[in-house]
Amino acid sequence: MPIVPDVKNWTWVLERSCLECGFDPESVTYAAVPDLAREYAGRLAATLGRPDAAVRPSDSTWSALEYAAHVRDVCRIFTYRAAIAARTDAVDPKVPGFDAKGLDSADGVPVFSNWDQDVTAGADQYDKQDPRKVAGELSDAAEAVARAFASVPEAALGNQARRSDGSVFTVESLAVYFLHDVIHHVHDVRG
Repeated sequence: MPIVPDVKNWTWVLERSCLECGFDPESVTYAAVPDLAREYAGRLAATLGRPDAAVRPSDSTWSALEYAAHVRDVCRIFTYRAAIAARTDAVDPKVPGFDAKGLDSADGVPVFSNWDQDVTAGADQYDKQDPRKVAGELSDAAEAVARAFASVPEAALGNQARRSDGSVFTVESLAVYFLHDVIHHVHDVRG
């Protein structure tokens, strides 16, 4: 059974704590994001060793395997988006359902391509992937995104990029927004 798509605009996590997972954006420094990304992705990858990692706890909730595959792809896409925002070379993340072309805008602020996570989950069959393979890919993707954020020069941290819905991010706020996604899904699977 397909999961009901999440259509919330989660950008509010940049302004206040998440009551579900406890994430507090005010407590996160940009410099801490790479290590926290590695740590939480590692915790999520560890859940894939559970015997029930591929079992959904309910019809409306992804399994640990599906969450881990999603976070792997989040890491891949945010590696790309960090490069777009920082104005460095971006490499296509090769995620099904994601169009890696950033859009130019009249004001010179790059616009991120849209990503439909639910299309990707179905097209890539998250629920049928090998948990061991996903664990390794998640670790690799977390390392890549950690390096991408760590390599942004301090002078570029205020560079802006925009989602097609108009939400504007700096490299710094993009990193915090990304980190919430990873931490929130670790909370989802009690990792």
